[in-house]
Amino acid sequence: MEHVDRCVVLVDAGYLLGAAASLLAGEPARSRITVDHAALVQQLRARAEADTQQPLLRIYWFDGAPDRVPQPEHRRLRVMPRVTVRLGALTRSDGRWAQKGVDAAMHTELTELARNRACSDIVLVTGDGDLLPGLMSAKEHGVAVHLWAVQAADGDYNQSEDLVAEADERRVLDRSWITRAVRAKDLTGLCAPPPAPRPEIAAILSAPLPESALAASAERAAAAAAAAAHNSATAPTAVPPADPTGPAEAAGEPVDGAGVPAPAGGRAVPTPKDLAGLRGPAAPHATGATLRWSSDKGWIDRPPAALGEPAETASLPTLAQLTSAEQRWADREEDITTVGGDPYEVGQVFARRWLDRLPEAGHVPKLATMYPRIPHRIDGELLRYAARFGLLAHKDDQIDEHDRYAIRAGFWREIDVHAAAQHAPAPEEARGTP
Repeated sequence: MEHVDRCVVLVDAGYLLGAAASLLAGEPARSRITVDHAALVQQLRARAEADTQQPLLRIYWFDGAPDRVPQPEHRRLRVMPRVTVRLGALTRSDGRWAQKGVDAAMHTELTELARNRACSDIVLVTGDGDLLPGLMSAKEHGVAVHLWAVQAADGDYNQSEDLVAEADERRVLDRSWITRAVRAKDLTGLCAPPPAPRPEIAAILSAPLPESALAASAERAAAAAAAAAHNSATAPTAVPPADPTGPAEAAGEPVDGAGVPAPAGGRAVPTPKDLAGLRGPAAPHATGATLRWSSDKGWIDRPPAALGEPAETASLPTLAQLTSAEQRWADREEDITTVGGDPYEVGQVFARRWLDRLPEAGHVPKLATMYPRIPHRIDGELLRYAARFGLLAHKDDQIDEHDRYAIRAGFWREIDVHAAAQHAPAPEEARGTP
């Protein structure tokens, strides 16, 4: 039986994306890059068909996952045409993540395809020398083996020398090819693109504290702090839930009038009075109230009055309350097939859906008075939504705060665009039509 004239691509995702991260971000951590998987798959298909001069049968995507549970990127990949996802285990040892069973699965697929004469050409995107026996077996069955490498960051090889020597054809995927679908994350700030920069948000969000409620004015905040200090001498102090960033108030750090720690050097971060000129009048809050950043893990809703949330924002509906069963299904499909998972984009998508389903436009001005703090119910829902894309996970044993800032920045950007559109003059008004 002759081989069928078609090609198959076997991708070791750990090698491909790890090498791409080393090339673009200087280290092999995949959390340092953003991947457009649809574009990457299309590029792999086009290059394979061009190199082998054969139509594509299938792309096999081999990757590791904790407990072999598909992650968001795997769910997006496995619904793409001509893509099959094979998952190995992802285990943590000595502080580092390691794939288990991926090379064995690739070896099995490689030998079975060749033995069953399912294709004439196989493209391997890997650097693992453990695949050498499988590569040799495929060649013995008359299959042409193409070995692709990702350009090494240091200009050297990042593949097994024996694997390189045994392959029939070799190709290097260079930086220009990689950057069509992969880019390094900008971890220097909020990841918030221009226009409309917001320098004041960095000063507020950078404080490693539970979130403090904004008072109507600096005077009211100072009075609340004084009252809290008086009460602490006569009654036990209520401790807020543990926060990943670590509460500084509990450690006795000095705080300014807004409940935010004063940085070294005596310069405090902006107070509610400072922000009033940037954002308009602040919404009234119950004095002495304390909020914390919502978390995607174990958030428990409590009555707004217990959190000092004003009545105006307590009436804001959550996205879940505004979403029908049909819309929920459509949202899930869009998340899998369209949303790339960039933190800023995730915040925009969530805000866009929330805005589109609001029953009345008056909710947007209410929310705007809270800037830069998102009401805790909506914020918790936003972060739980972001967790579906693998964001906010423990990366190198730490919560990725850069993702949190970018998610919220994307949310506020979409709110601002919507609010600006609402207040834009009608065409007749702009022309002065009576």
